This record gives sequence, structure tokens and C-alpha cells, in this order.
Amino acid sequence: MRFRAKIVDVACLNHFTRVINTIAKLAKTCTLRLTVDKLYFILTDKVANGGVSMWCELSQGNFFDEFQMEGVAAEYNEIYLELTPENLSRALKTAQNAKTVKIKLTNKHCPCLTVAVELPSLSSSSRIVTHDIPVGVIPRRLWNDFREPSVPDFDVSIYLPVLKTMKSVVERMKNLSNCIMLEANLNGEMNLKIETDLVSVTTHFKGLGNPPWVSEDGSQNSTQDRDPESMAEARIDIRKLLQLLAGQQVNPTKALCNIVSKRIVHFILLHEEVSLQYFIPALA
Repeated sequence: MRFRAKIVDVACLNHFTRVINTIAKLAKTCTLRLTVDKLYFILTDKVANGGVSMWCELSQGNFFDEFQMEGVAAEYNEIYLELTPENLSRALKTAQNAKTVKIKLTNKHCPCLTVAVELPSLSSSSRIVTHDIPVGVIPRRLWNDFREPSVPDFDVSIYLPVLKTMKSVVERMKNLSNCIMLEANLNGEMNLKIETDLVSVTTHFKGLGNPPWVSEDGSQNSTQDRDPESMAEARIDIRKLLQLLAGQQVNPTKALCNIVSKRIVHFILLHEEVSLQYFIPALA
């Protein structure tokens, strides 16, 4: 089992750092899945038990100048590691002016992701700063626990407003309640609602647009039979929504959410070769 990768391009390094910083804001620990073509950061808190889950997918060719990996066996050419993303985020903070960054899987008393940062120096020789990040190797028998979540059979899918605007609205509402009602319809309208014994506050967004979903068999999603004015709604933990909005450094070119009424809100953020899915269960 081997893994080594190298980043030379500064823009790629900055982009990768922003992705890792976002992951660190969303998960204290997560699973890193390595394949020949892609990296995945996975959080699988059981949604049924009130936990959020996350699936972030990166094409390695968009970030790394060199990328080599050998999985646990020829027929299972993948590696699954458990890590604390904050540790990787801290290591990359030292790499802002780096000439190169190398990441490899090592064994130093325990399995580690070793990040070697080559920094420019006034002398002819470079300075190398090395970070050893402890990881856990997840055995093959547990891999099925980390499969990509399917897109839920939603009632409404809608593009999100500008995330900074949405964040400032949610931040103000957080002082009034622990939960927020998210509702949307197929006319491109979305409302954020707070209702308590003392106050009722609603922010309305219009003209957002609804994504055209096509299923694998080529047919339109079943939402086409739904009344466009009818609102799908889910009441969710406001802190979990704010965690997603506040931690966002990927600057997505597309951001949307799917609502399964009274069950779950599924967010999808897309930026070039990065896709981030985030699931927040509805409160009873």
C-alpha cells in the first residue's frame, strides 16, 4: 500500500488548501478515500440519528503534478484513511509560499500522512518543513460503509442565493432560534423562516431557478408533477446550516439544494473539479 503526490503549481496549491480548510470546518474527523483518479473526503454520521453527512470529491489531475498510489491489493486499488482534517489544514498553512508540497503515506510509529513543504530560502539550499499527520488505515471489510450517498427522491430542487447573503441572513436568525425552516417551490422561490413564541421572521428569495434533473433512464424527475407554487419544507438545526455557509471557501460556481419534505435537506456545491455534498436531517 503506497501513496505519494506532489503539488508545484501555486494556484493548484491554493485551491487545494481552500478545499481542505472547508472540510476542516465541516468535520472533526473524516475518511479520506484515495483512488487512481480521485480523492474523496467522507463524513458518514448517521443521518437517522440526527447527524450530518458529507461527500467531497476531487479530481486529482486538477491539483497534483505527480500522483502515485497502490491500493491494498490489485483488485482493490484504493486506500481508505481516517484523519483529522484540521491537522492537514494546519500543515498547508505553512505552504503558502512553497516551491513544492509533497504528501505521502508513511509509517512512523503509526501510519501517517507526511506533508513535506519546500520553502524558498536566501541560500542556495531550500528549507524543508515536515508535518507528520497520524491517520488510521480502514480495513477492506469496512469499505462499504463509505459508499457515495444517493441523491434523495426530493420534492423540490432549487439553486441557492449568493452564499454570503444567505450566511448573513442565517447569522442574524441564529440569535433568535436554534432551528430554521427552509422552504422552496418549483417557481424558484425560497424562504428562510424562524418562528418562536415571541417572534416570527421570514426572508424571501425569488427568481432563483430550479435545476433540470434527469434520472439515469433519461426521464425527468418526478417533481414535474408537483404544483409549482407548493412549498416543500424542512426544519433543520441552524448551527449545522451556518457551519456549511461559514466554512465555505470553495467559492462554488453552482450551489443548489434538494428538499425532501420534513426529512432531509441535501446541499450540492460545485466548483470546477470539486463537488461537495452535505446532508442535514430535518428535526422532528
